[in-house]
Amino acid sequence: MTPTMTGLPTRNGARILSVGAARGDLDVPNDDLIGPIDSSDEWIRQRTGIISRVRASEGVEAVDLAETAAREALERAGLDGARIDAVIVSTISNTVQTPSMASLLCERIGATPAPAFDISAACAGYAYGVAQADALVRSGMAEHVLVVGVEKLSEVVDPTDRSISFLLGDGAGAVVIGPSDEPGISPSVWGSDGSQWETIRMTNTLGSMRDGAAWPTLRQDGQKVFRWAVWEMAKKAREALDAAGVEPADLAAFIPHQANMRIIDEFAKQLKLPESVVIARDIATTGNTSAASIPLAMHRILEERPELSGGLALQIGFGAGLVYGAQVVVLP
Repeated sequence: MTPTMTGLPTRNGARILSVGAARGDLDVPNDDLIGPIDSSDEWIRQRTGIISRVRASEGVEAVDLAETAAREALERAGLDGARIDAVIVSTISNTVQTPSMASLLCERIGATPAPAFDISAACAGYAYGVAQADALVRSGMAEHVLVVGVEKLSEVVDPTDRSISFLLGDGAGAVVIGPSDEPGISPSVWGSDGSQWETIRMTNTLGSMRDGAAWPTLRQDGQKVFRWAVWEMAKKAREALDAAGVEPADLAAFIPHQANMRIIDEFAKQLKLPESVVIARDIATTGNTSAASIPLAMHRILEERPELSGGLALQIGFGAGLVYGAQVVVLP
């Protein structure tokens, strides 16, 4: 007879218990960036809705931002690092190929020997991390999971690149996900389309630098990104609502990846969000922080509107890959 594995106890649900944030220490207004791209403050505001963005000083690394955000999330959850059973970091800003930023963060917050790993899914990475943390908690493999989205994109900016240089900022957002009597995170809608990899990409490979190529920087095809985000990602957002069994009017907030204010506004139209839904527009003064943008925007919404705690929020990330991830969550 084949032995039977008893397995681990499963839980009814998981939810976000707390959120923490860290923004770059430098405020960079549009006027500081317009010279190299021969542009204007008005042009940037009209195209993106960005007034200024935050960037981190030269001596501040992405992992430093991650630690600050993680410590706030832990404090708000009433936990110390020893209570964290897994650490998931989404980033494209690690300074080395290995070891992972998650393993270093795990040691910094006192969570060792918890499993720790990085996700490379750019702007969808935080949503990917939430999906994995939800599964870990519900399966019984973990009780508390720390999920961090963090970027220092100022290190991969070509200041002369009109396609993306003026968009990018630095920051980190962190959440603690733990058990719940009822589901607080809906089934995730996620996927990828690698055939569109050139739409948002690095300009060079690391290997090409051995032959004298320039430091790799980010570049995008803005028109393709806009069309894909507005038309295709609006469909995925609706799928996430259907998976959660809710209607737009049931939402307290909509927290999309902070890619571009025009994309956010068009999203709201496509989803027919009622005026009662608070829409995250953190991009105006933070910029596009890729994997960090959703938790940073959630943190700001809850700071400004604490009464939204306990309400439902639709969050969706989308970007390089092309990758996407969306779910409905109960706000901490």
